[in-house]
Amino acid sequence: MADLRRARVLVTGRVQGVFFRAMCAREAEERGLAGWVRNLPDGRVEALFEGPSGPVGAMVEWCRTGPPHARVDAIEVLDEPPSGVARFVVRS
Repeated sequence: MADLRRARVLVTGRVQGVFFRAMCAREAEERGLAGWVRNLPDGRVEALFEGPSGPVGAMVEWCRTGPPHARVDAIEVLDEPPSGVARFVVRS
């Protein structure tokens, strides 16, 4: 499928301890995406989204704001070749 996209997103700001991972997983699953989300030791959140280009783009946009109690200062988006990830998981 030429329409597949894989995007790795690094989110900086007040993004840990505000349900960012749980809400991100719910949003990604609702859009039918595969991938994962995890907290990084430096306080950022890293997420990987894989699936149809439109929903992946929508999740990248969602990450610019995040859940209600988050404060997103910046995001970095890295496009990668799709690898066939099967489902979405929250990593610890």
